[in-house]
Amino acid sequence: MAQKQIAIFASGSGSNAENLINYFRQSKMADVGLILSNKISAYVLMRAKNLSIPSIVVSNSNLKNQPESILDVLAQFNIDYIVLAGFLRKIPKELIKAYPNKIINIHPALLPKFGGKGMYGANVHKAVKQANQTQSGISIHLVNQAYDEGQIIFQAKTNLTTTDTAKTIEKKVRALEIKHFPIQVENYIKQHNNLT
Repeated sequence: MAQKQIAIFASGSGSNAENLINYFRQSKMADVGLILSNKISAYVLMRAKNLSIPSIVVSNSNLKNQPESILDVLAQFNIDYIVLAGFLRKIPKELIKAYPNKIINIHPALLPKFGGKGMYGANVHKAVKQANQTQSGISIHLVNQAYDEGQIIFQAKTNLTTTDTAKTIEKKVRALEIKHFPIQVENYIKQHNNLT
């Protein structure tokens, strides 16, 4: 079987992207073929360069108003799956339609709690702390046309204490991301293609 090609969409530093790239370099099933960012200054682009992964920058207006140009690029790279790793823009419906059940996102909380517009990064961990939650974690889910409402394919939890701060919650959640995200993406691709 030919390896499935993954495009990673990221807006920030790209630590999850690098983790995915390194993981899939050892996988026979899939490989990361492209990094797409909506920010020219995003450090993920430097990571892509250092790891010899092709990358492109797409402006927010292009993403919103010319999604077909992005589909053209994805087709050029034979992309089968899109993985969002800290991508802070809404995915256009045209991409969701072209990649049904093939766009995977990670959210740094236990959905359906602490999801929705504006709930990303530090905002999520602050909200979890303010709500005095005893647990947080990660949710890996499919992307649909509503923020953080796609089918959840995996969750992992971490216990919180009253002494945890937003920063320490972030560290605990980050450890879960590193441990689970690449494996669960691979598992999903395997199941989606009925592979053993």
